[in-house]
Amino acid sequence: MRLELLLPFGVFSVTEKVTRIVAETNCGSWGFLPGRRDCVASLVPGILEYETLESGVSFVAVDCGILVKKGSDVVVSVRQAVGGVELGALEKAVKEDFLELDEHERTMHSALARLESSFIRRYVEFYHD
Repeated sequence: MRLELLLPFGVFSVTEKVTRIVAETNCGSWGFLPGRRDCVASLVPGILEYETLESGVSFVAVDCGILVKKGSDVVVSVRQAVGGVELGALEKAVKEDFLELDEHERTMHSALARLESSFIRRYVEFYHD
């Protein structure tokens, strides 16, 4: 398989001759082999694992994103990725950076929802008075 890992601002990596991929989705971990049917998977922050015959098993910490498998091409598009360090450091990056960012985004969305509802309530009050 050919694995292409994309970020919003460019290409993180392209790896040829990948023999297997394991990705974390909102439904658990999924394995992808060359003969697997075409599919799409929603990714959660976690560790993307892939293997090649030349370099063995490699790990990349990824943020939320999507995986698309079509034929022998697998494209993974995520917001952030960290690679090239030991597995323990990748797990730490996922826990501290990616999950913390998600919590921050949830807080921002909650505050925005409160502002929107307050605006709508005041708008209705203004036109009903």
